[in-house]
Amino acid sequence: MWKTTVLFGICMAVLLALLKWLEYSFIVKDLRMEAYLGIVGGFFTLLGIWIGWKLTHNKKSETTGSENSIQYPGNSGEYDPQNEFNLSPREHEVLVLIAQGLSYQEIADQLFVSLSTIKTHTANIFSKLDVQRRTQAVMVAQKRGLLPPVKV
Repeated sequence: MWKTTVLFGICMAVLLALLKWLEYSFIVKDLRMEAYLGIVGGFFTLLGIWIGWKLTHNKKSETTGSENSIQYPGNSGEYDPQNEFNLSPREHEVLVLIAQGLSYQEIADQLFVSLSTIKTHTANIFSKLDVQRRTQAVMVAQKRGLLPPVKV
């Protein structure tokens, strides 16, 4: 934080010196009033943009990752969105529901999306897991730890 404050102070000192030089030039060299006002207006516009950007710029949030994780029932592990298959959270959710034995229409109804959306998610899952069928996808996901183990 102190680096930003020091940088801001230096910039303000340089810009103040520039304004004083412009004021001197205006008095001594008799610049036109419009040129002087344009330069001062441009300066304050750029200063406002810089300050606004600094104040509103989103810094990288330091989260623990719990906001983007899905807890498995009966499993202490968490779903990692950056897993080796690069499944999106929605694709993982669809995969979990497939593993529960739900049909595509039941999954669509539960997630409040269309049937074609579920089929698209399923096609993406099959492609990412390199499988051809729902049962293969569930088996691969269980072997890789993407799903909780089946309780028999």
